[in-house]
Amino acid sequence: MKSNTLIYTDGSCHTQLCLGAWAAVILVNDEKIILSGKESDTTHNRMEIQAVIQSILYVKNNFKDVKNIHIVSDSQYVVGLIDRQAKFIAGKFLTKSGNDIRNKDLVKGFLELVSSMDIRFEKIKAHQKATEVINYNIEVDKICRQLVRESVKQDA
Repeated sequence: MKSNTLIYTDGSCHTQLCLGAWAAVILVNDEKIILSGKESDTTHNRMEIQAVIQSILYVKNNFKDVKNIHIVSDSQYVVGLIDRQAKFIAGKFLTKSGNDIRNKDLVKGFLELVSSMDIRFEKIKAHQKATEVINYNIEVDKICRQLVRESVKQDA
């Protein structure tokens, strides 16, 4: 059985406190699954990548019949990683000055996961206004921001 899988992801971070959160809405076989997590000592981009990684891993581990995934993200950083894959590999994940690229650990894991399945990315505009059409990007954005607010309150 072939499944159609659509995933919406987002990440957020309180830049001064480095408290972050990520969220994903996975739509597979008429089922809606919400994943989320919080991290400290993190960045916005790490949370955006983490959302994608965790959602792909969840699908791989729980829906063995899924071969194609469509991921919708408002992160230009994440969507652009695919186009830079050859450059990262050729440069051994190092910058021109010889340092590790930012988020090397997550970028490597992300690229390995993406190459293991047929995954298509779609970049959409961030922080859209609600309309009569269901927009799961708004939902994951709200989940992330709420989790970051909770972390900030706990940290205070």
